Amino acid sequence: MPKIEGKRILVTGGAGFIGSNMVEQLIGRASRLVVYDNLSSGKFELIRRFGTYKKFRFVKGDLLDVKLLNKTIKEEKPGIIVHFAANPDIQLGTKNTGLDMEQGPIATHNLLEAARLNDVDRIMYSSSSAVYGRAEVKPTPENYGPLKPISLYAASKLACEGLLTAYGNLYGVKYYIYRFANVVGNNQTHGVMVDFIRKLKRNMSELEVLGNGKQRKAYIDVVDCVNAMLMAYEKAEPDMILNLATYGQTSVKDIAKLVTGRVAPDAKIKYTGSVEGWPGDVPDTYMDNSKMLGLGIRLKYADSIEVVTHAVDTLVRDSNATKYL
Repeated sequence: MPKIEGKRILVTGGAGFIGSNMVEQLIGRASRLVVYDNLSSGKFELIRRFGTYKKFRFVKGDLLDVKLLNKTIKEEKPGIIVHFAANPDIQLGTKNTGLDMEQGPIATHNLLEAARLNDVDRIMYSSSSAVYGRAEVKPTPENYGPLKPISLYAASKLACEGLLTAYGNLYGVKYYIYRFANVVGNNQTHGVMVDFIRKLKRNMSELEVLGNGKQRKAYIDVVDCVNAMLMAYEKAEPDMILNLATYGQTSVKDIAKLVTGRVAPDAKIKYTGSVEGWPGDVPDTYMDNSKMLGLGIRLKYADSIEVVTHAVDTLVRDSNATKYL
């Protein structure tokens, strides 16, 4: 099986939430580590400290810039590309309908072409549970279908999966597709918990919650997530699709109670009342993680409520330190 140690690795979106955590895990293992990020949603502050490493390089660039992308990959000759770059904001993609197309399939096509032309052997791709849409089978396994995305974000992720499998079949690019549960924790810059903390910082007396609070999601801690990606890379055969998730679900109502309890215990929680928090929101996700467990991958935070509690504590601590919230 392939190993991570000693490899030349390029991380797209490496200054983002999940990408920066991956960089932290790779910095001691890769022989060369390059972050390629346009900083549209990522924050350079999250990876600034790695600039002292001689084997580290940051390239401010967009995957739509084909010339710079090809130049970077030709110069750096990565053996592995870890692809996180994408629009992380589902609601923004609903308002700007071309955003997910540009930052998803078009950007991914450019990356795959650059990889093909420069003989990059392996690509790890961060997909999402959103591709399952309103799945009728729960927990939802990797072979569930037909897949019917209900947001442009999810459609973009599924289209990128299709590009990866096609390039794998036609050109021999080995791919690893990871479908994430809701990822939370260290360096998080968006998502329901961050939104709740920001709202309470502005108004300590009331927290508005989009939806009826009964939405239930699967979660995974970000450090567990990136470590699981790396373990699966070393344990599984390539050309795979893998759910990364904990056991169980946690409701938005429970998250609201956790956040208010830590930030503003006297705040009243106000629900807007709809089943979905916003157009394109999947109100109920629960992923089958048996394939992940079958590879011998174990998570530090194995239950959804453990993940959420740890993440809230981390985010509240960092917000008090004005780290990024």
